[in-house]
Parts: sequence; structure tokens; C-alpha cells
Amino acid sequence: MGAVMLAGNNGSQANGSGIPLSARKAQALDLSTVERRGQGSASREIPKPTRPFGLLEAPTYRPTEEEFKDPMEYVRKIAPEGSKYGIVKIIPPDSWNPEFAVDTERFHFRTRRQELNSIEGGTRANLNYLDQLSKFHKQHGNNLNRFPSVDKRPLDLYKLKKAVETRGGFDKVCKQKKWAEIGRDLGYSGKIMSSLSTSLKNSYQKWLHPYEEYLRIVKPGVHQLLEYENGGPFTPSPAPSPMKKSHQHTPSSLGGDSPAIRASTVLNATLQNEAVPPLEPPRPAATSGFTAVNAGGFTAVNAQPAQPAPASTPSSFSTINATNGIHREVDSRNSTPLRTGESPMISAKNTPDLRPSAPGVTPLSNGQALNHLKRQLSQDTESGANGDSDGAGRRSKRLKKDAAPTVAGSHMTQPRLPTPRLYPPRDRTNEKPGDRCETCGRADEPSTILLCDSCEAGYHRHCLEPPLKTTPDYDWHCPKCLVGTGEFGFEEGGVYSLKQFQEKANNFKENHFGPKMPFDPILNMKKPVSEEDVEREFWRLVESITETVEVEYGADVHSTTHGSGFPTIERHPRDPFATHPWNLNILPYNPESLFRHIKSDISGMTVPWLYVGMVFSTFCWHAEDHYTYSANYQHFGATKTWYGIPREDAAKFEEAMREAVPELFETQPDLLFQLVTLLTPDQLKKAGVRVYALDQRAGQFVITFPQAYHAGFNHGFNFNEAVNFAPHDWEPFGEVGVRRLRDFRRQPCFSHDELLLAAASRKDTSIKTAKWLAPALERMREREFQARKDFVAKHRETRDHVCKIEGISDAEVQCEIDFAVEEDDVQEEDHNICSYCKAYSYLSRFVCKRSSKVVCLLHAGSVECCEVSEENRFLGTNGDHSLVFRITNEVLKVTVQKIADKAGTPEAWATKLDNLLEDEPKPQLKSLRSLLIEGERIDWELPGLLELKKFVERCTELAEEAVNYTTRKQQNRRKNERAWRRGNAARAAEIDEREREFRKVENITKLLKDADALSFDSPEITALRERANNIAEFQKNAQAALRDCTQQTTQKLDELLEEGKGFNVDIPELDKLDRMVQQMKWYEQAREYRNKAQTLQEVIDFIQQGLDLSISEADPHILHFQEQKVQGELWEAKAKELMSVENVHYQQLDALSRQASTLPVSPETLAAVDAILKKQRDAQEQILSLYERSKNPDFRQRPKYKEVREAMDALNELNSKPSGTIDLEKEQKRHEDWMRRGKKLFGKANAPLHILHNHMKTVEEKNRACFDLADQPRMPVEPSSREHTPDDSQDVDGSGSSRDVFCICRKPEAGMMIECELCHEWYHGKCLKIARGKVKEDDKYTCPICDYRVKIPRDATRPKLEDLQAWQDELLTLPFQPEEEDTLEAIISHGLNFRDWVGKYINPLMSSPDELTTQRFYLRKLEGADILLSNEINFFRQELHKWAPVAPQPPPILEVSLSTRKPRPTKQQKLMSQLGITNPEDLPQHLRTKQHSFKQRKSTDSSKGPQPLQPAPEPSHTPPGLPRSMSIGVGGEQSSAAPSGFFDPLPITSSSYTNSPIFSTAPPFNQAAQGMSPGAFNLSSHLSNSTTNPPLDPAMFSGPGFSRAENEGGGSPMANPFASSSSQPGGAMDSMFADLTNPEEMGTSHADEALAVTAAAEGGEDSGEFLNV
Repeated sequence: MGAVMLAGNNGSQANGSGIPLSARKAQALDLSTVERRGQGSASREIPKPTRPFGLLEAPTYRPTEEEFKDPMEYVRKIAPEGSKYGIVKIIPPDSWNPEFAVDTERFHFRTRRQELNSIEGGTRANLNYLDQLSKFHKQHGNNLNRFPSVDKRPLDLYKLKKAVETRGGFDKVCKQKKWAEIGRDLGYSGKIMSSLSTSLKNSYQKWLHPYEEYLRIVKPGVHQLLEYENGGPFTPSPAPSPMKKSHQHTPSSLGGDSPAIRASTVLNATLQNEAVPPLEPPRPAATSGFTAVNAGGFTAVNAQPAQPAPASTPSSFSTINATNGIHREVDSRNSTPLRTGESPMISAKNTPDLRPSAPGVTPLSNGQALNHLKRQLSQDTESGANGDSDGAGRRSKRLKKDAAPTVAGSHMTQPRLPTPRLYPPRDRTNEKPGDRCETCGRADEPSTILLCDSCEAGYHRHCLEPPLKTTPDYDWHCPKCLVGTGEFGFEEGGVYSLKQFQEKANNFKENHFGPKMPFDPILNMKKPVSEEDVEREFWRLVESITETVEVEYGADVHSTTHGSGFPTIERHPRDPFATHPWNLNILPYNPESLFRHIKSDISGMTVPWLYVGMVFSTFCWHAEDHYTYSANYQHFGATKTWYGIPREDAAKFEEAMREAVPELFETQPDLLFQLVTLLTPDQLKKAGVRVYALDQRAGQFVITFPQAYHAGFNHGFNFNEAVNFAPHDWEPFGEVGVRRLRDFRRQPCFSHDELLLAAASRKDTSIKTAKWLAPALERMREREFQARKDFVAKHRETRDHVCKIEGISDAEVQCEIDFAVEEDDVQEEDHNICSYCKAYSYLSRFVCKRSSKVVCLLHAGSVECCEVSEENRFLGTNGDHSLVFRITNEVLKVTVQKIADKAGTPEAWATKLDNLLEDEPKPQLKSLRSLLIEGERIDWELPGLLELKKFVERCTELAEEAVNYTTRKQQNRRKNERAWRRGNAARAAEIDEREREFRKVENITKLLKDADALSFDSPEITALRERANNIAEFQKNAQAALRDCTQQTTQKLDELLEEGKGFNVDIPELDKLDRMVQQMKWYEQAREYRNKAQTLQEVIDFIQQGLDLSISEADPHILHFQEQKVQGELWEAKAKELMSVENVHYQQLDALSRQASTLPVSPETLAAVDAILKKQRDAQEQILSLYERSKNPDFRQRPKYKEVREAMDALNELNSKPSGTIDLEKEQKRHEDWMRRGKKLFGKANAPLHILHNHMKTVEEKNRACFDLADQPRMPVEPSSREHTPDDSQDVDGSGSSRDVFCICRKPEAGMMIECELCHEWYHGKCLKIARGKVKEDDKYTCPICDYRVKIPRDATRPKLEDLQAWQDELLTLPFQPEEEDTLEAIISHGLNFRDWVGKYINPLMSSPDELTTQRFYLRKLEGADILLSNEINFFRQELHKWAPVAPQPPPILEVSLSTRKPRPTKQQKLMSQLGITNPEDLPQHLRTKQHSFKQRKSTDSSKGPQPLQPAPEPSHTPPGLPRSMSIGVGGEQSSAAPSGFFDPLPITSSSYTNSPIFSTAPPFNQAAQGMSPGAFNLSSHLSNSTTNPPLDPAMFSGPGFSRAENEGGGSPMANPFASSSSQPGGAMDSMFADLTNPEEMGTSHADEALAVTAAAEGGEDSGEFLNV
């Protein structure tokens, strides 16, 4: 069947190869179209009865939820069984269902192309051989374009060659006539012809024998040339290279006797049809090199060995070093399985055909082959095939210097590395193929350069041996191409998204199996493809030499670049699976995984790689890097079949591979590291290798065990993720794996020694860790010490000297080598890697300063790192070489010993236990307990610990019980008893029972016997034994004392009693002794009490104590104390009787107090009596003192009013008033009358007295701002929150003024501000009580300064400065010093200072329009103050009206400034409003106000009616001193007040006011219910005095019921601009302070009645005026 290729584009063209993978976006994958956990094939877990090749199934495990919590523990649990199979499958519990976290739109990856029949080792060897055979014959003029035919069947020349080779070669087969046997082996046994032997012989002679002879002659030289290109022979490390210096320079240095030159001579001789020159007899190979059998060159693996094979590595793999060819270093990922020449291929008709030649390839020069394959491989800028470089700075398992080879399923994928060269290879980056001659290295005579048709390497015709005169007219191939290098790798495929690759995979599977599947008549369709069908078809294609099928595999995709399939903490912090221990991003760093000791991430090992497969895509036989465990999880998709080989059969497997394809191992001894070769399980089973299989489906894990080889393939489109992890049991395998890598000169992924030291350096090293770490460190220490010792020995052998390496000081050093100890980590990883064997030189390294090469101690000195001789390299002559230790031998020894001691902790503990039990017959409990505590702290299962714990617990129980007998106290026992009886009676009874047991002497004896039986000792047992002896001694002494008590003193008996009680056990003699001692003590105390005063309770208790001690009631002492008790009780009753009456009789109380000294009384009652007497005396003294001080002529010596008030308040606690109280109360009233006059001045007549000082403080603070002399006149400015309208450069009148104060309050900007349209001053909305909701942006406003008709809302009356001075003058007449004195002084002082300052502006003759701004400024300050400077205010108002009139009439003369607050409704009014009643008579009787008749003031003449008022008082609802029936009208008329607004209607100065919400005509407040009508007064007396100015408008003084519209008929009435928008009484703008200071002003409350009665009784002020102030 012809070759089957993947159809369609390769993905990279379709997706734009120039776009980085991370920037691409495609259609998302529909996850419902793929198999997921619990769906599709994932649910079928029935074991297959049969498998191809008869393979057995690897085990499948189903952990429980609890087992699944700890991956390391579960793997450890299944390892004994699972490691026997190499691989196992784990099906998680049902709760395991992580979301697929990859962004399927942005996820793109590059694939690798796999030709299935090239992957199989035997098939690839066959195709390689036929490719080289075709080239050989074509070069000789014979085209092998068809295979020879035998019995009408194509003859497999490779199989024929192998059959002849296994039987000893052509000559031996001919002599022994084995051609017929060979024919049967080749499948011709069914139809044996007489000419079969002849046909096979002739075919061999014609096609194979010339080439085999050519190989026999040429192959040694070619292999030696490859060794040169490799930098050394393929020898087992660490043996030094046997190549001499002469063979390590350029190709031109190769002498004529070199194998390469002889091979070239033979080849050219055959081309010229000349006789082949005789070869030299085979020379023996160097002892340290490759074993030469067939020639003096490279060893043919399949040749009969002439000497025993070298010793095997730990894995039994022959120590044939991998070639570290530079050609693999540069671009080995682009190597191809496709033939580059015209190799005969079998077509569908079983006839050979020639595949087209590949495009030109880059020349091989010094082994640096840049093979440009049939498909030009893209050098993607995305860091290798799948983004191999990690943006997060993680290390990859691939080398940094080398691009990752495209090897499917690879986990250890770096190419073989070159050994160091003396000179670097020639730079060929700017050279074209054939520019220079590979022999002489020159580029002259380009016309004579002959190019190899395979590798395009160039050679001068005259440089060839023998020289060619002309260019051949046939294909010419260099010897290396004819012999072959055995290189193989996978080509890069396309770039796909998951959706694209799914479509390609599904189409390929359908196209491949569609024609092959039979029709199912039951289903009426073609039979579905089963897993068995796919598995059989896979192995058929792998073994087929006639059918080539190519698939693609997205392998080794970095999860750090493309995103893990598991949720991660960075991207999904709240997903519980982001931190699940089975998450492959978490698993490598499990606390039990040794990878947590690696300092950096390793992509593919500690960071997962992703795998996207299609049907037949495969991962070839390999073991994990460093022989680690691996975990592979399938996120979704079709089945993945795995094959595993247990580690016990690893050596058999490797041997079977070498025997099956020896040709591949000849030049690729490290073939098994390259993951490019399969061998069928059938062949392996025949070689004795156990192979097991399993099928992995979506949502399942596959675990591979250390050193277990595994391979597998995919059944269709799927997505897997894999990572490595390393439990503790891995470490020995890791060490073997590192040694194996060194033997094949392949670089490890990390330093094994560094991991061990990192684990040893942790402070939390546990015994579990130390158990595996200690042996590993000891092996590392011995290995390192031996390497150092060997190097120093070679160093000392060269020349006898004192060596600095051995620690001698510099003054005595004679050797020249540089030696240093560097503990810091080497930043550059290359400086830690041996340039020869590629092993990490972590603990020590040998550095060549000439070439900057680093060599490990195994190869130090012996490897030619520079042109210096080996002797000088070992000596370090001229300091050209240095030896660097990371840590000294001593430090390393201490580090290892520390871990070894930790590991030996369990054994050391067991030794301590044995010694303790053997050395002492009765070991101390303290020692046993200490040993137990030490053992329990040891995190290890200790033999004998459980028995010791039980023994110590039993001994401790006895010791604690002994403590109960030796340390229990009688007092504590009684306290515990009382506490438990209160809390729990049952528990108390239990404690009582336990206490009784402890008090039995016989229990002490039993406990001591039990302690002796256990054979241990402790201080508690010793103390108990002493206690038992002391108890016996006490019983003896107590019996003697009871027999003759008269001879004993109380003290001695008491001491004996205390001794007995101290035992705290029940002793019969103890109770008798106790009673006798108590009686003796009572009699002593009774005699003492007769001469000592006692309290009543003490006497009662003492009498009862005596009775309790069985003392007779007729005892004289008892009778005496009974009489004392009666007298004390009588005194107690009398005292309580006197204290309980309302008016205490202090004389009787004092007599009782004196009598208490001779009687037993209660201390509490006596203290109460004394307290009453003391308070009475103290109060009287204080009252007299205060009264006397109030008469002191020196005012400053008089008491403070606060002191008097506190003293009077304290008298309320006494039931009577001391003498002098009445006089002091009169003085207090006189002082408070002065305070009441002050309240009237401030309009707070009805407020409590304490409000006066608080209000005065508020006034003083406000006046301080308004009368601030530093606040000078200035032009208008805008608040800082607004854009300044006046230019800063303009001159401002009064430049010293503060620019940040505004309004009448002269405070900074705060809250809502409103600007006057005339003076442009800004006012606080709060000061003018303007609600924010009533203001609009385009409203205009005229301030009270510009228009006197705009009223300023005031919460209290402003007293005149003159009145305050008069009030202050009364201070010296007061009996006490008032608290208000300082505040009053400050208020008057501010007012006087301001009056003096502003006096210079109060001059009518000097007034002019230029002072308009100044006059407004000072009027604004005067209006803002809370005291009234009437003259100044009237002057400025008149002047402002003169120069800038706004109102049609001049302002009235202001004499008083009253509050504008609306009074709050009385309680009666509130009740009427709630009940909906308008007439007070309708109220229920119990709610009506009590009526009183008050005596009128004598000075009031009721017949005269209301007196005329002074001009122009501001309207107020609380005019002090006015009868409520009077109203203020025009012309002195007396009228009844009608309901009106809160303020007088004012004329509007601008038409815009009519639309302003601020000045809207809100409904007026109703005052009718208040019963108040301010009286009218006459302005004629004042108006007649106005001659120069227009007469004042009487309407400005009209009462609330007066309307300008009714009287004048002109002008628009202006509503109250400060009215609250609230419809409730006392609107929202009312001040809370004013609410507190005006309680129930207009009603007649019970408090008012009480005050009126008091005033009437004292004959003071008129009650009516009192209620109206």
C-alpha cells in the first residue's frame, strides 16, 4: 500500500506563522464534543480479555475519598505492587472533577510529525540501510531503483544482510551452504525452488557484498572522523579521551595514515576503477577507547567481541558514551527520518520506486550539520517548537543553549553535547554550502570544489585522496554519508488551536478507518472502530516497511507559556482544585516530594507539560529523567494506551533493544535517551522482558515508577498533562540515574548533590527525612572525598611540594594552583557543569582560566582544556587553573553527621532505655518520664515506647495518688466541699466519697505495697512512706496526751493537734484531742473578752461557740456574755428608731453615740449614727463659714457662687437645716436676682439660671469675631470655593483686612453662601436662616445691611452696652463672686474697644459717599454682634440710606434688638392640637390648666392701660415686660393682633424676588392660639424730631397683624425671607440652643404657677410681670 500522508494544510500556514502563539486567537473548542470524565468511553472500565501480543493488564486503583487526600501516602501504599508493573492507573473518586482551565480560544501549539514505520527501530534501520545502499550503487553507476525479485517477490535486502551477518558473513555462508536456510528464514520455505540458493547468493553478491566490503574498509575511518567531530571517542565516562592532540585540530591535520584518509582513498579508487589499496592490518584500539574488533576504528556493535564487554552501569546498560556531536547541538530537532537520497521504496504494487531527492542540505563541517530537510522547518520565534523558554524564569529540562529537539513524548530531550575542543569550530553563519573545503579549510579555487550530493559538504578535487581531475558526472557522496550517522528525529509540524487539531484528528481517523471497517448488517452501518482495532492497526503500521503513515503530536507543550489544564492559584484563587494535592501544578512541591528542595522550577519536570494527541500519535520507549516518578492526567479525549516495563526488567529491555537494532546503537549509544525508537512488545517478550499495558481515559491518572520504561500511543484526539515528582524512596534511583547520565555524557536536569544539601540545610528536617537523607549524604560524602583525594594525589605526584589544598597557610605554600572555597551559588549554570561529562560539579570544580572551561574532579587535569600539558594542568602552573570547593571537608563532614545523628535518633533512644533498665533495679520515675517525653517527641515509631508509656502511666497514677495523701490541706478540702455542694449535689457526694477513701490510713499502706510491686522509685512514694511513719508516731503521742491532759499546756496540745491535722487522714485520737483543745482555748478567750470591747455579733458568736463546745449555760462566762448581749440589742433598737424619723433629734443621737463605748453594738449602726452627726456638724460649720465670708468687705475674699450652690444642694440630704441656713438662703436669692436681671437683658428670662453663663460665653465668642479690630474694611471678595471676581491686582480699601471672613458673623466660608446683589458681600445661609432648597442659581438677594427692611433672624435679645455696664456695676454689691464676671468683662471690653475704634467714623460732617464701603463694613460687624451699640448702628443706617437708598423711607431709630424666634407652643396648646380642640374650655378636666390669681405689682397702675413704647423696636414674639394683650400699632393705637407672618412684610427691591424660592410668600405662622398681641406705640415723638431726613416709615414698627398693602396701597409686600419651608410650628431652621433656652414661654404651666406662688409669698416682683419676662 502506498504511503499515507496527512491531508490539508499543516496549521502554521493557516494560522499565520509570523504571529506569536500567545497572540493568536481561534474558535473555541466545544468541550461537549470530546470525551470527559464520566462520559463516553471514560465510563467503560471493563478489563480487556485479550490484547495484541497477549499482554497482561497493569493494575487499576480506585482510592477512597480519604485515601485520595494525600497523593504521596497513596503512592507509597500502592508502590510495592505497582512497581512490579512499572505503570499503574488511578481512577479518582467521584468528587474529583476539576474544570478544564485552558483558554481554548488562545491556546495554540506546534506539533511534531511522526512517520510510524520510522519510529520502529528495526524498520528505521532497514530504511537507513537501503538509503545508504542506494547511494553507494548510484555513485558506482548502478541505480538500485528496484528491489531484486526472488520467487516473484521483492527481496528484502536488509533482512538478507542480517541473515547472512548472523551466520558469520558471506564467506562462511557459502562454505556451509546455508543459503537455503536463509531463504526459509526470509519466508520462501513454502515454495522452495532449486535456484533459490543461487538467487539469494547472486543478489547478495551483486548488491550487498560490494557495499559490505566498502563498509568494512571505510566505516572505521568514518567513525574516527565522527569521534573527532564529537570532541573525543565514544568511550565510557570518566575515562580520558585516547585521541591525541594531533587529531583534535582541523581536518587538514589528519595524516595520511588516518582511517579517514584511507577510507577516502579507497572510495576514490573505486570511483576511478583502480585497484583498492591494501589496508593496514587492524590495529588494536586504545585501552580506554572503544573496543575495536573489525578494524582499528569504531567498534561495530554487532561484531563478535574480541574481548569481554566492559562492566555495565547500574542499569546494566553498556557504558558506551553518547556522541556529543556538534551537529546535534545546533539543530538536531530538525533531523528527519526521511531519506535524503533516492532510496528504493516499496510502492503499492510491491515494486521499488525512488522517492524524490530532498532539497540541498547544509554541509557537514567539523560535525556541524544543519540538515535542511525535505520540509523546511520553521525557526519559530516562540522559543522553540512549543515555547520552550519560560517567561517566568523557570529552567527547562532542555538545555538553555540548545533548541529543544522535536521528540514526541520527551522528558529528557537535550541533544548530546560536545566535549570541549582546544579551538572553537569555524563560524559558518555567513557561509554558503561549499564555500570552503572541508579538508584544507580554504575557500580559494571555488570551481574545483566538489559538493557531496547528500550533505553538500565541499572538498577540493585535489584535496581528495586520490585527487580527482574532473568533476564526476554522477552523484557523488562523501564517505560519511555512505556509511551513515544514524541520526533521527521528528520534524516540526504545524501550529494549531485545539479546535483545528480536533477537526484534523477526527478527519484523519475517519478517512483512515472508514474504508477498512466492515459493514454491520445489524446496525445497518459500518462497524464502529473499537480500541482493539486501533491498537492492532497501530502496531501493523509501525512494523510495515511498505506503508508509511504520518501523524502529528503536540508534545512537550509548556504549561507556563500556554496555561495548565488545571486551575491555578494565580488565575483561579477561589477554585478548590487550584490547591488540591493531585493538581499537577501542586504535586511536585508536595511536602513529601524532594523537588521542593530544588531552588528553581524545571519545565517538564516540576512544571507540567501538555500533550495534545491524535490517533496513532505515539511516545516512544523511555524512562523518566533521573528515574523519577511521573504522573500523567488526561483532561479529555480519546483513550491513551500505555505499555510499561518494571524496573527489574530494565536491563533486559536495554539489552533487547541493542540486540534488535545494533546499527542504530553504533553511532547513537544514547538512543534510549532520545525517545525516538519503538520496539514491539512481541519482540521484547521474546527477549524475556515483561510488558504490561493499560488504557487511560478522561479523568484518570497514570503513575510511572522509577526506572520503569514506558511507551504508548493515542486512539484519537485527547489532551493530557504530565509532571514528575519524587517521594523519599526515589532518592537511590535518582543517584543511579545521575550516574547513568554522566556515563553517557548527558547533562542532568538538576544537581543531585545540590538537592541533598538543600534538604540537609533545612531547619525542619524530620527523622523521616533524615532516614533517607543520611545514607544519601554519606554516599555523596564518600564519593566527593574520594574524588578530592584522588585529585590531590595526582596533584602531589607531579611534584613533591607543600600543598595549599591541604590547608597550609600562604606563607608556606609552594604549589601554584589557585584554591578557593566559594559557598555562594554560581549564577551561571554552565559554570557548574563539567564540559566533558556534562555532570554537575556542585561540590567541587576545576576551572581552566585560559579557556574558561569547567571540569569535574573525575576529569580534572586529564581532559585537555587548553594547550598546557597534563602535568602543568595538575600543578596549576602560573595559576592557569584553579580548584574550587563549595564547602570544605570539615563542613561537609559536620553537615552529614548532623543528619546522620538525626536519623539515628530512634536507635539512640532505644539504647538509653536499655541502659536505664539495666543499670538501676528501681529506676527513678523522673528518669522514665523524661525518657518517655523524649520518645514521644521523636517523630518515629519506636519499639518499646508503648510499653514504657503504659508503665510510666501506672507509676504516675501511684505517684499522684501518693501526692493526694502527702500534700492535701484541710482548709482546701472544706472550700472544695462548699463549692461543689452549691453547684452539684451528686458531684459533691462523689467527691465526699473520694475524700473519705483518701482519709483512710489502710489505703496508704496498700499504695506503698503496690509501689514496691512495680519496682520503681519516686519522691512522692518516698514522702508517702515517711508520712506513714509519722502517722504512727502521732497516734502514740496523742494517746499519751489524752490520758493526762492536766499536765499539758494549751500550746503543746495545739501543736500536737496541728500535727495530726496535717496528715489529713482519719485518726481516732484526733477528734478527742481537737475537742479538748477547743474548750481550753474558749476559756482563755472568755477571760480575755471580759476586759476588751466586743461587737454585738462577736458576743453572739462567742456564746454560740461555747454552747457548741458543750459548755454549760450556767457557766459564769456564758451568763456574763448573755447579759452583754441583751444590753447591746436594746441600744441597737433605740439608735435605729432615732435615725428613722424625719426630724432627727441630734441630742439624743449624740447621747447614744457616747453610750456605745461601754456596750457591744453593731459597727454598722454606730457608723451610721456617727455619720449623721458628722454631716450635721460639717454642714453647720460650712454654712456659717460661707455666710461670714459673704460679708467680707474685700469682694475677692467672698465665696464663689458655685461653692454656695453646692453647699445648699448638699443640705437637701439632711432632714433638718442647721442654724444660719436661712440667712445664707437669703443671700443666695439676692445673688440669683442679679443673675435673673442678666437673663432679662439677654432675653432669657424664662431660662434656667445655669443657661445665663453658657449664653454669655456664646455672646462673647461671637462678639470677639465681630469686634475684631484686625478685620478692616475691604472691597467685596468671593469665597475660596468660587472663582474670584475682583482682580487681585485691584486696590482694596483696607488692605489689612482678612479676606477669608464674610457675613455679619465675620466667620470663614461654611456651608451655603449667598451674595448680596448690591454690596456683593457673601452671607452664610445659616446666619440668615435661608434654606438651601429655596435658593436657585439665578436668584438675587439684598442683604439686611443694604436694605434695613430685610430682618436679621436673632435667637435672643441683644442687650445694650450701657445696660451691661450698669449690670456690671452691681457686682460689688453681691454677696458671692459670680461665675459670669470674667465673661461679662470680656463682652463689655470688646464692645468698648470697638466703640472707641469706630468712633472716628461717627461724624456726620465728615461722612461722604466715598465711605459707603466702610460704613457698610462696620454696620455689618455691628449687626453681627450679640450686644447692641444703638448709636453707631443708627448712624450707619441713616448714612447708608442717605448715600445708597434702597427703601423709600429712611430707617427707624433702633433702641432695642429683640429675639425674632417664634415661641414654642405650650403643653396645653400641644394637647389641644393633638385632640383637635380650639377652645381650652373643651379640654377634659384632668388636662386643664390650674387657674391662679396673682397679686399685682404695687408700682403697676392697671387703670392707665398700656404705656407708649419707645420708637422702632424690632418685632419680636417675646417682648420682655409687655402684657400679652397688647399689640404694637401705628400712631399709638391699641389693637388686637390678628394672625400674621413671622416677620413684617417688606417691599421688594427687585422684580426677581417675586420668583425666588428664598423670598416666596410662605404661609405665615399662626399666633392666634398664643394669646399674644403686642401693644401699639406712638412714633410721633420721634418722627417729629427728624428734620433733615425723610420721616421714618411707621409701617416698619407695625405689629404682626399690620400689612403695608392695607395701609398704603402701594408697593409689593415682601414675605418673610427667612421663613422655614416646614409647615410645622418652630420650622427646621430654629436653633437647638434656642429651643433649650425658651421652654414653654407662652403658656401657664405648673412650673410657672409654682414660681408665681413663690414670688407672691415673698412679696417680691409682680407675678404677672414675672411670668412675662
